[in-house]
Amino acid sequence: MNTGTQLILSYFPNLTEKQIEQLDRLQELYEDWNSKINVISRKDMDQFYVHHVLHSLGIAKVMGFQPGTKVLDIGTGGGFPGIPLAILFPDTHFHLVDSIGKKITVVKEVTKALKLSNVEAQQVRAETLVRKYDFVISRAVTRMINFYPWVKGKIKKEDFNEFPNGILYLKGGEVDEEMEETGKSYVTYHLEDYFKEEFFETKKVVYMPWEDKR
Repeated sequence: MNTGTQLILSYFPNLTEKQIEQLDRLQELYEDWNSKINVISRKDMDQFYVHHVLHSLGIAKVMGFQPGTKVLDIGTGGGFPGIPLAILFPDTHFHLVDSIGKKITVVKEVTKALKLSNVEAQQVRAETLVRKYDFVISRAVTRMINFYPWVKGKIKKEDFNEFPNGILYLKGGEVDEEMEETGKSYVTYHLEDYFKEEFFETKKVVYMPWEDKR
C-alpha cells in the first residue's frame, strides 16, 4: 500500500480490500496517462493523493450517497471528483462528462483498468444532457451563476438521501460573494474541519439544495 492510500485510509478507515487496491493503483494509472495526455499538472502530480483524491473525497465527508443514487459530475477533467467517489460508493452510479475528448479518454481507460462498473464517461456539453440525477457534483469549473443554468431540469424531484437533491461543489477561497450572485440558498462546509493538511485550509464543499424541481 503506498503512502497516499495510507493517508486516505486514515480518514476513511472502513475501506474494503478492493477499494484499497483501487486507490493504490490510481497514481500509477494517472502517471502513465499523464505522460501521454497532460490531464494533471506536473506540480500537482507530486501531491496527487492530497490535491486530487482526498480533495474529491471531501464531498464524502459532507454526505454519504445511498445505494442507487445517480450523480452527474460536470467538467470532470481527468475524472475528479467522480472517480475517487465512485471507488468509495460502489453502489452509486456516476456519470462523468467533459467537453474535451482526450480527458474523457483518460477517464474511460482508468475506469476500465479499475473495473469500476458504476462509472459512465461521456464527451458531451452538460447543458445538452436530458437525463435526471439526484446530485450534480463538480470541482469549480466556473462561477456558480454560470454553472447553475447547466443543471436546470437535471435534478430529480424525489429525495432519498440524507440531504435533499442538489449541487455539491468543491471550491477554494471566498465563496459567499459568488454564491450570493445566484440568489439561492446554500451551505458551506470547510474541509479544514475534516482534513489536517495545509492544502485544505481554504477548500470548501458548497451544498446547494435544488429548489426548482419541476
